[in-house]
Amino acid sequence: GRAILVHVCDKQHAGQAEDSLRELEELARTAGVEVVDTVLQVRDRVDPRYALGRGKLEDVVIRAMQLDAETLIFDRDLRPAQANSIARMTDLKVVDRTQLILDIFAQHAESSDGKLQVELAQMKYLLPRLGQRDDALSRLTGGIGGRGPGETKLEVGRRRARERITRLNSRLKQLGRQREQRRSRRKRRGTPTVAIVGYTNAGKSTLLNALTGSDVIAEDKLFATLDTRSRSLRLPSAREVIVTDTVGFIRDLPKDLFAAFRATFDETQDADLLLHVVDASDPCRSEHLETTDKLLLDLRLERIPRIVVFNKCDQLDAPQPTLASRGVPISALDPSTLGPLRDAIEERMEVSHPLLSADEPTSSQPA
Repeated sequence: GRAILVHVCDKQHAGQAEDSLRELEELARTAGVEVVDTVLQVRDRVDPRYALGRGKLEDVVIRAMQLDAETLIFDRDLRPAQANSIARMTDLKVVDRTQLILDIFAQHAESSDGKLQVELAQMKYLLPRLGQRDDALSRLTGGIGGRGPGETKLEVGRRRARERITRLNSRLKQLGRQREQRRSRRKRRGTPTVAIVGYTNAGKSTLLNALTGSDVIAEDKLFATLDTRSRSLRLPSAREVIVTDTVGFIRDLPKDLFAAFRATFDETQDADLLLHVVDASDPCRSEHLETTDKLLLDLRLERIPRIVVFNKCDQLDAPQPTLASRGVPISALDPSTLGPLRDAIEERMEVSHPLLSADEPTSSQPA
């Protein structure tokens, strides 16, 4: 549908507002939303009831009527009561940032594992919102014998949601054990593993395709890839390593989604090397670097050796020689730039896998 994007923040975070709103617009595009307008308001403090000021929200309603917009997408997480108050005042569909990201994940999840993880995050997001008052349901005085049919229906909804969450957790634990078995088989074969990590849409899947000759989905969209994929890479010395693509990171990743997909990152726990891919052409690349570093720390992956890969260097307005001192500059779409990266991977493998000498046979079985 047609939507208006809304960013409201206090003066302390005003400097990041434009970049944050631009990222929200990219999220909306990925979700298939037609953005008809954007609204930015900086306040002394965010309104506890409407997020925006009441007067500004009334202006947004008029703007929505003029542009035939049916949805307001807020660039922040709204409390259930806030979302309810805004929806009542505007008579528009209200979506917050977490809900938008969950919708993108639901569209892009392909494997049964990914679909279960997205559904679990959605159920956890919806559970506290099931208790919001609905005018279509009657509510009588509380107490024994005083529960109206609306209250009963809400209680049934909560119970079913909790039961579904329990079943999803159980199923995901079972799939986690299966992933552990696959990792154990790879470890027994002695094949080193390289995991590709980084901010969403930095070019991780494109790099996987370029290095391994595979054809996994690679689109110019946020979170185009959700399912972990592993492919075999033969280095210049004929050694073989397994390269694994992972879910992209984003600032303020919804905690329920992070918790649901945390099991996916178990694939990287046993990695011998991380390729931290950064979009060199993005003006916010420093912030993206910090976000990824923080999430790697939360996942306890900071101990794993890391190579910073500056991708999309062909899109830079001017050459930046300093990038070479901080990492490996490449363009994943240009195979001729990947030689130094392969050499760097091999050099790190010699350190982390000293038993793999040049004359030692390696497994040729893909993951």
